[in-house]
Amino acid sequence: MARKKKIINNTPYPQHAIDAVARCLWPDIVAFFESEEGQKEFEAWKRQQDKENMEQENQLKAA
Repeated sequence: MARKKKIINNTPYPQHAIDAVARCLWPDIVAFFESEEGQKEFEAWKRQQDKENMEQENQLKAA
């Protein structure tokens, strides 16, 4: 039997409120990332992350 993960909520908001907002936003988030525009933005974000990671690695090597 799989264990259910314990939710860690370190905010002043009750978990049911966070869940309700997430349920409202989720369909729009999924639709955006499935769209052509969302795919392009995600690819641009990944390239930016790769660039930042390379810069960070180079700084560590130089130190």
